Amino acid sequence: MNTLFDPMAVSMPDVQSGPDTRGVPIQRVGVRGVCYPLRLAMSAGQPQQVVAHWEMTVALPAEDKGTHMSRFIEVLEAWRDTPMSPDGFCRMAQAVCDRLGVESTDLTASFPYFLEKAAPVSGLHSLMDYQVLWMAHASRGAPARFSQCVQVPVTSLCPCSKAISEYGAHNQRSHVQVRLDYDTPVAAQLDALIRGVEAQASGQLWSLLKREDEKFVTEHAYENPKFVEDLVRDVAVLLQRLPDVASYEVEAENFESIHNHSAYAMVNSANVR
Repeated sequence: MNTLFDPMAVSMPDVQSGPDTRGVPIQRVGVRGVCYPLRLAMSAGQPQQVVAHWEMTVALPAEDKGTHMSRFIEVLEAWRDTPMSPDGFCRMAQAVCDRLGVESTDLTASFPYFLEKAAPVSGLHSLMDYQVLWMAHASRGAPARFSQCVQVPVTSLCPCSKAISEYGAHNQRSHVQVRLDYDTPVAAQLDALIRGVEAQASGQLWSLLKREDEKFVTEHAYENPKFVEDLVRDVAVLLQRLPDVASYEVEAENFESIHNHSAYAMVNSANVR
C-alpha cells in the first residue's frame, strides 16, 4: 500500500542547538536589515502604520553553537498588530528573551514618523515626516532600558550675516538629531520632543505652505537668527528639563547655503555641569 511522505515524521538534526567547545561567548548575534510593519500607538487617534527596519540580537553563551534566527521573525509576527508604545517596545524585547531562552537581547527599529501640522497663517493641514530610532535592551530580572533618537529638520538663519548685511541674511535647512536614554520608557513622549526641538530653531518646516505662510516663515526666521552653537545649546537646555532622562546627546548640522560644507555642533550630557 502506498503511503504519503510525511516530512514531520522524519527526524532532522538541529545543528545550531549543539554544543561549542571554543570557549568564546558572542555578545550580539541575530538578524539585521529586517523590513517589517510597525503599528505605532499615537497619543491621540488611530495607530499609525509604518514600515520599520529592524535589528534583533541576543547574547550567546560560549557553550552554545548558534541561536534560533527564525524565532526573531516569529516575535515580529506575533507583535505585528499590537499598537506599539515605548513601554510596549520594551515588553517586546523581553518577549525575544523569553522566546529564544536567552539572558539578554537588544532590539532596534528605525522608521519614519508623521505628525500633522497646520501652516502658520493659512492653517492648512499636511503631514511632516521625521526619522526615528527606538532601542531597547532587555535582560532577565531587570527593567528594560529604552533609548529614543529622532532627527528633526528645521531652519537656521545666520546672526553674523544678518548683522553685517544691509538687507537679507543667509539661511539654511538644518538637521537636529537628539538621542535620549530614559530611566523609564513611559517618559518617552515623541510628539512633545519633536515640537520642543522645532521651537528652538530659527524656523520650522512644513510640507504645505501658501504665500501668506511663506511670508510668515521668512520673517519669523529673520527675527530669530541662530548659530549652530546656539541651536544645540538651546535644545540641550530643553532636554535638561525633561523628566526621567538618564542622559542625552544633541547634534546639529547646518547645510550651508553660501559654503560647500556644513556647520556642525554636538552637546553630550556627560560633559554638561
